[in-house]
Formats: sequence, structure tokens, C-alpha cells
Amino acid sequence: MTTRIRKDSTGIPHILEHSVLCGSRKYPLKEPFVELLKGSLNTFLNAFTYPDRTCYPVASTNAKDFYNLVDVYLDAVFFPKCVEDFQTFQQEGWHYELNDPAEELSFKGVVFNEMKGVYSQPDNILGRASQQALFPENTYGVDSGGDPKVIPKLTFEEFKEFHQKYYHPSNARIWFYGDDDPAERLRILSAYLDQFEASPAPNESRVKAQKLFKEPVRVVEKYPAGEGGDLKKKHMVCVNWLLSDGPLDLETELTLGFLDHLLLGTPASPLRRILLESGLGDAIVGGGVEDELLQPQFSIGLKGVAQDDINKVEELIMNTLKSLAKDGFTTEAVEASMNTIEFSLRENNTGSFPRGLSLMLRSIGKWIYDRDPFEPLTYEKPLQSLKERIAKEGSKAVFTPIIEKYILNNSHRVTVEMQPDPDKASRDEAEEKEILQKVKANMTEEDLAELARATQELRLKQETPDSPEALRSVPSLSLQDIPKKPTHVPTIIGEVNGVKVLHHDLFTNDVVYSEVVFDMSAVKRELIQLIPLFCQSLLEMGTKDMDFVQLNQLIGRKTGGISIYPLTSSVRGKVDPCTRIIVRGKAMSGKVEDLFNLMNCILQDVQFTDLQRFKQFVSQSKARMESRVRGSGHGIAAARMDAKLNVAGWISEQMSGISYLNFLEDLEKRLDQNWDEISSSLEEIRKSVFYREGCLVNMTAEEKNLNHSTKFVAKFLDLLPSSASTELHPLRNQLPPVNEAIVIPTQVNYVGKAGNIYEAGYQLSGSAYVISKYIGNTWLWDRVRVSGGAYGGFCDFDTHSGVFSYLSYRDPNLLKTLEVYDGTASFLRELDLDDDSLTKAIIGTIGDVDAYQLPDAKGYSSLLRHLLGITDEEREIRREEILSTRLKDFKEFADVIEAVKDKGVVVVVASPEDVNAANEEKSGFFDVKKVL
Repeated sequence: MTTRIRKDSTGIPHILEHSVLCGSRKYPLKEPFVELLKGSLNTFLNAFTYPDRTCYPVASTNAKDFYNLVDVYLDAVFFPKCVEDFQTFQQEGWHYELNDPAEELSFKGVVFNEMKGVYSQPDNILGRASQQALFPENTYGVDSGGDPKVIPKLTFEEFKEFHQKYYHPSNARIWFYGDDDPAERLRILSAYLDQFEASPAPNESRVKAQKLFKEPVRVVEKYPAGEGGDLKKKHMVCVNWLLSDGPLDLETELTLGFLDHLLLGTPASPLRRILLESGLGDAIVGGGVEDELLQPQFSIGLKGVAQDDINKVEELIMNTLKSLAKDGFTTEAVEASMNTIEFSLRENNTGSFPRGLSLMLRSIGKWIYDRDPFEPLTYEKPLQSLKERIAKEGSKAVFTPIIEKYILNNSHRVTVEMQPDPDKASRDEAEEKEILQKVKANMTEEDLAELARATQELRLKQETPDSPEALRSVPSLSLQDIPKKPTHVPTIIGEVNGVKVLHHDLFTNDVVYSEVVFDMSAVKRELIQLIPLFCQSLLEMGTKDMDFVQLNQLIGRKTGGISIYPLTSSVRGKVDPCTRIIVRGKAMSGKVEDLFNLMNCILQDVQFTDLQRFKQFVSQSKARMESRVRGSGHGIAAARMDAKLNVAGWISEQMSGISYLNFLEDLEKRLDQNWDEISSSLEEIRKSVFYREGCLVNMTAEEKNLNHSTKFVAKFLDLLPSSASTELHPLRNQLPPVNEAIVIPTQVNYVGKAGNIYEAGYQLSGSAYVISKYIGNTWLWDRVRVSGGAYGGFCDFDTHSGVFSYLSYRDPNLLKTLEVYDGTASFLRELDLDDDSLTKAIIGTIGDVDAYQLPDAKGYSSLLRHLLGITDEEREIRREEILSTRLKDFKEFADVIEAVKDKGVVVVVASPEDVNAANEEKSGFFDVKKVL
């Protein structure tokens, strides 16, 4: 990890983060990073750029693999080829591309296109505008990721100088976590660090604190909005404070974190609730307290605001904070927040993100500012001190001075207003074209010929494979290092009151995890799209005896959280999909009775009577979907293709895709007139789903806690209705299999193509996992990302449905990317794979299959396998097939994949200009659907 300062928004830190992983002194191939992705058991392998530091983290549960990763990364960071290789700078940063002197000039570059995608998303534009306005005098006032309008001003000389200045051991922090030998760590580091002369860290890498403003500031920015539609209620407003003129002590930080949770952490939190109930906006923006930089910030606002209501939002925020400072928080709210935060700290559940890296990021956030790196990891003492203060002085005495000092009486306040501009995206494109036309007009014929030659030379380099000798330089494991058997999750299948119960005896540090699974195949087709809102209503509406605030606080005081959501998947070999609603909860072993009592209360006692709250759910869901369309276009395209190819995909897309967004837009218009009907429909879903027959319970904990929980599970099941009050409604719907372009205001595209290879006669083999991973890490990486300039290109094989899909992410191309997809079969047929490369591909696949999981995830994965009929015997067979994959399997898969080329469907999420150009080039290729 290196700290560094930047004085402009050319994105050097970000481009360098990418570039140092493109070959080094010891590993002189194009991208050692990709070779590690292909053939490592890593549990994490990536890098990230912050406003004042760049982190290069790796993780693996295999010690030999871990040291391989460490060595490659150390060599990359300290001795990269990119500082001598202009073409790497062009590829990862930016360059002019010209295929033929007669054609138009264009900008290309991975980071350039990544940041064009970032600058197409309103929430990202708002976040950047807020940060830069809060910190006008230091490095946080520019964009370390790079502004697409500024990136092309960066020179190769500046790029090299930046590495020389900041990538020195004296300016680095190196962090290890694990049970490996510390002496071996130091030996590896010594081999690298001893090569450098001692040098003091450059003074420029010390971030200067931003002085606090004497007066509040107001900023107005525009963001790209869609043409047509009502833009009057599409404004965004966010109020931001810089909380101090320097770092804070740990107890104050903890108190601020606690206050943040009290204000915004749950649907019942007063600032969040009052803003949403005001009807002034659709959804919350701003991240609350942010403390990853030198000085902490606090941000809060709304999007989906009418222009006339901008000032009202700001006034409501200030008045609510004043009221909370005056009146304080309820005892129940404080107790709920305290339990939630303490549960989270003790559980330390980082999901699929390795715990060691999570601790590293916490530690580094203080260490780079010359503070104690272990202080942020020791929460027990300050937490106990805070609890004692609250018990002794009362919560008002603790939190009111904090609200007053750091927020209400703090003049370093920036209000950022974002205005929708339907012409911004096309105007930005036109400006870029004009710049490129001027550049080209100033070039001589010789210049143009030279640029066309350089473009071809760069593409040739990008598409030429590394030599076998270079590839062999990257250290890798052998098949002997790989466990021959899949990871086993202890599972005992029992029964309680006639209901199947799965028990997973795993050490969980006294936490009990539970999932209660209900069949939703009795829900009528016309009610499917209400299911996500139904799930939210269960958690965020009240009962006859408790309003939703009391219910939420009770969940916070007694449990580690409860969630409810639908699960939909194809089942291999079956026409009908698996459709379930999962109720998931966790609690300390002493609170399991409370957990199941609360689950029962939520499922059976919540009343669907509060129209105003339901309106909020619809507005929030619509705002979330609009953000998803802009920021995760590849996910939207994948869901849409799935909906055209299988029933499970259709159901899922109805609840989370473009169809769902259309449903929400329509629902919003008819809520007032149709509330009784909608409320009755929610009740009908409940009666169709929550019953004992066909229910399944999954429990993960230590054996004694599993046994102790049985009586509470039994009581919970006894209280459920015995069987459904409605008949089953099997669904066999799919969307028409036509090529579709979903048009949004964006500067980048998301391109998808998919087909069902089971329908083409393919029989599943574990080799498909190896082949699809290899396609993504070679053919698609090289052609879609490296030479195509997209931020990402990958493929996915859903072994349950048989759908094989290609996708790109933040892609400057459209039809060119589809040509790459269609060339995959030829790539496989012409493939010449040596034993080392094949072994790497197999090992990398096993790394994915054996992904590191915390105990709750192991129990949940076992549940999913049970629901989808995947046995341990089948898992062993697939593993054997993976380990015995041969080159002939790749060649044979080429014929299978041809079906996607010939019969696949295409869905893109793209700009209107690129869709129009594609439909001109290939007449009527896309059905066009405008959203946003």
C-alpha cells in the first residue's frame, strides 16, 4: 500500500494501479495478474485506489499459493515494466485510436472507459462533487480515479515520475494476517526491500488537513438524464459536513459511528424515517459518517426531489437534527443500536471478503496518517467506556454535544444540488468528438499514417499470447497441492413437527444462524411482481400492537438482524423452477427464542394497512432500480436474456429487472385509487406462502446450540397454518427471444449475448467450469478489455438452466464486442494449450469451487444445494471431471458454444447514439426499449 498526493484529475494513481500489474522485472509477461487469476487458489486478488492511497491486497488459504501471490505483487509494485513501456500506459490509461486514416479518431483506454461509466451514474457524480467541494485545498479536491475529460491530458513522463516518487518502501505500509511463519514473511520482504537505498518518505505524500470554512458553501451540478419523462422531480440534494480540522480520537470516532447508526442505520432511525416520510424525495443519498480519509465527513440528502423542494429538504435535515439534539433518542432506540453494533463487531462477519483484509483496511485507514495501526482493531475498551458513559450520564448527555459541535454549529457545510440534464450525455459525446476532430485536423498525412500503424502495433501486442517461457515464470501450484475431495459441510437432516430441518454443526462463536424456507409456487402469476414489496412490507410495517419503529427496534435489541427475500433458480433436468421465499435471521444462542418469536410476529401479525409507508417502498424501489440500470447494466442485460431463455429467469426478471421497473412506474400511478386491492393482494400472497406444509428450516451453529434451539423451532412451526389456502400456479412464461437494446443516458455500453446449450444437446461435465473460466480470462479479457478498451468482459455458465452468457462492462463498443463473442468457438478450435496452462486453468477453477466461506455461508450453501438437488456424490463427480479436464474437452466445447452464436439472444444496455449506429449498420438488429 502506498500513500500519495495528486494535484489534478488525470487519474495517475488509478492508471498506475492497473499498470503495475501488467508485467514486472521478474515476471516479464503482459499481465501476471491475469495469470494469477487463471491459476491460483486466491480468496482475494485485486487492487484499489483511494483518494490518498493505493492498496494491493492478496489472500489465500493455501500458504504456498499465498507466498506466490505476495512475490508477484511485490515485484509488480516495486519493479513494474509499465514505467518503461508506453504501450501499457496507452492500454490501461488512454490513447488515440485510428484503424484507418480515413476513419474518425477515438479515445481508448481501460481506465478512461471505466471512468466514463462512473461519470454516467448520478450517485457517483454527486459523491465526487460533494467530496471535492468539502476539500478544495488538498488532494481530496481532485479525482484520483480520473475525470474522463482530464485523463487525456496525462503524459507518460508524468506517469513515470509519479511511480518514482511514491512507489518507494519508505512510503509504503506492508500488512500481513494469518497463521504463517512471521520469519518467512520477513525473509520474503527482505529480498525486496534490501534492494532500495534508505530514503525518507517524500513530504508530498503527507495529506495536509483541510481548514474549516467560515461560511457554508452551495454547489450546483448537472447529471445526464433520459429524454422525455417528467424531470421536475428528478433533482438530488445532499448536505455534507467536514466534521473536524484533523483526525479524531477513537472514542469520539466510535461515538460518531454510534450516532450515525442511530440517525440512519435502520428504517426506524429518525433522520432516515423523517426524510422518507416527508414525501420530498424518493430515496436517501449520502453515506452518513465517512471516516476513511484524514478528516471525517457526514453526508445526508434525498434524490427524486422537485426543484421547488430543494430548500425544504435542507431545512428538514437541519430541523430534524436540532430536534434530536434537543430531545435526544429513546432508550429503546439506543439499546437497539448498541446491540446491533456490538453484535456486528463481535460477529465480524465479512461475508465473502476475507476477514484479514477487512482488518487491514480498518488498520491502514489510521496507519497512513501516522496513527497506531492496531488502535482501530481494539474496540472492546472504547465500546465499554461508551456504554458506561451512556448508563451513567444518559444518552442525551453523550450525543447532544456531538450533534451540536460537529454538525449544527459547524460552518464547514456544503450543500450539493444535482440537476437532471437530458442533453448532458449527448453534449459530452459531442464535445469529445469535437476535440478529436480538432486533433485529427491538426495532423499531417504522415502523422495519421503513423497513428494507424501505432494502433495496429498496439493491438498486435495485445492480441499476441505470451511465450511459454514467460508464462512459466509466474509461480503456480501443482495438481498435487489440490484437495481431491470437495469441502464437506456437516449436515444432519431431521424433522420437527413434520417439517424437515437441516442442522449444520459448525463453530459460530455462540451465534445461531437460521433460514426458514417457504414455497412460493402457489402465488398467482399476476402477483409475482409484488413479492419484493411484500417482503419489504413484512419488515417495515407495524402490527396491531406495535408500530414499525417499535418492531424494528425490538429486532435490533434482540437479534443480529432478520431479512426476507425471494429465491428463484432453474433446477437441472426439470421444467419447473425452484421458487422460494427465505426468512433469514441470526441471534446469540441466549436470544434464539426471541428470534423465532419475532419471525412469527413478522410473518403473521404485520398488517398491510399503511398506504403512506407502502408509497415510500415503491419510490425507494424505483430509485434503486434506476440506479441499477445505470450502474449494473450487465446485470440488467443478463436478467433480460435469462427471461427470454427460461422460466426461472422470467420470474426473476419480473422481480428485479426492466419488467419490474416498468411495474413500479405503473404501480406508483395507481396506488391511491387501488390501495384496497393492493393491500388485499399482499394479504393473499401471505396466505399463499407462509404455511407449515412444504416448509424447510436450516440451522447453523454448534451442536449444543442446535439442540437448545429445537423447542423454539417447534413452537414457531406450531403457530404456522398447516397448509396453503390456495392451489398451485405453475408458471411457464418467457419473454420473446428477440434482440433488444435498452437505451439509457450513458457514455458506455453493457453488451450481452446468451443461449441455452442444454437445448443444443450438451450434457453437463465439470470441464465446462474450466473452459468457461479460461474463455473469460484469455479470449474475452484480451479482446473485450485489453484491445477493446472495456472495463470488463466475461462469460457465465448457469449449470442449472444451461444458459451460457457473454457480458461486457463499461464497454465503448457494441457490434465489435458481439463479433468477439461469436469468435469464441473458433478460438477454442484453434487453441493450443500446453500442460502448464491447462494445470493453471484447472487449479483456478478449483479455487472458485472451493471459495472461502464463513460458517453461516457454509450452512447457507448446503441449504441451496439441498433445494436444487445437488448431492455430495455429484459434487465429487464434478470435481473429478474438473481435475481430469483435457484439451480435447475445449475442442469439443467449441461445437456446443456455436449454438450461442447461431441461436443466442442479444441484450444491450447502451447509449442511443451507439444503438442507432448499430441498427444502421445491421438494419433492424435491435428492438429498442427506452428506460429512464
